[in-house]
Amino acid sequence: MEHQYIEEDEEGEVGSGAFLPGGVIFSPAEALGPRLPAHGQRDGWGGARVVPWLTRDEAGPLHGHYAGDDGVGTWALMDDPVSKPDHPSVSAYLEAVHRAVTQGPPDLMGADVPGVVWGCLIWDDPQLPGLDEAFEHWTPIH
Repeated sequence: MEHQYIEEDEEGEVGSGAFLPGGVIFSPAEALGPRLPAHGQRDGWGGARVVPWLTRDEAGPLHGHYAGDDGVGTWALMDDPVSKPDHPSVSAYLEAVHRAVTQGPPDLMGADVPGVVWGCLIWDDPQLPGLDEAFEHWTPIH
């Protein structure tokens, strides 16, 4: 797999790094940042043994996917910090992504399905697209 650098469009919606259905991968510093409570503050994660590793909300980030002792699930700073795991491990998550891309069904990972826009793998919901101007250039793989 070759990483292409494609600038986001005017809406900021297509970046070549968002090739997983959960969004972009955090750098180590970005992954640990949300987990570190401010001085004198309590742990807003309730002691959960997880590390954020994906997000679609790069500006915040306020939500995304975590990797933890029990597997991969979702996190959100607005509600309960972590959900029950959806996949038993990161490798199981990546295997499911691979199956969704190569074999289908396209909705194996949820409402967002794999497609290609401007040479980049981008996941979007064909019924409720998040891509605005770029959606007309997006083609589902299956």
